[in-house]
Amino acid sequence: MNHFNLKTYLTSNLGVDISEIFFSEDNYFEREYNKGDYILEMGEFCQHILFVEQGLLRQYAIDEKGKEHVLLFAPEGWFVADRESLYFNEPSKYYIQALENTKVRLIDDEFIKKIECNYSEFRDFNTRLLHNQIRTLQNRVMMLMSQTAEERYLQFIKTYPDIPLRVPQIMIASYLGITPESLSRVRKALVSNSK
Repeated sequence: MNHFNLKTYLTSNLGVDISEIFFSEDNYFEREYNKGDYILEMGEFCQHILFVEQGLLRQYAIDEKGKEHVLLFAPEGWFVADRESLYFNEPSKYYIQALENTKVRLIDDEFIKKIECNYSEFRDFNTRLLHNQIRTLQNRVMMLMSQTAEERYLQFIKTYPDIPLRVPQIMIASYLGITPESLSRVRKALVSNSK
């Protein structure tokens, strides 16, 4: 399993050394969570963007009937937050939970603003990240509306190549919007077709 460091991640993606911003950890601090711990629960206010340095998170909601709906998985090198709660100061509709022992950096808005003020490269990078997240969510909506279960699973594998080895099948099925039984059939069919 890879270990990502926020400082290294930003420096390598920006092509400039931003070490001086990381002298103080007031606005971005490390926290470790055990498997099963919640970083955010429904009704709480999201205060930070999370960068996963090690481990795996999932963001999900529970509907009125008690059914879980996985919005995303966040492995190493991914950012996750409830942006609606964070930026519009609304209670969260989501849970963010550690699926493995996980180490994250919690980043507040002041840290983001500080980097943007000092590095135009980061401003552009952050804009690309936001647009990429919007694109990913749009593609996910289209996937759920128009793709077969098999097409959804193949797209999932492309997006998250190692996640099937790290999470239970029921969570993958929830992400795909299908039943675990349907997912099992899809996986068997793909194995059969590859022979």
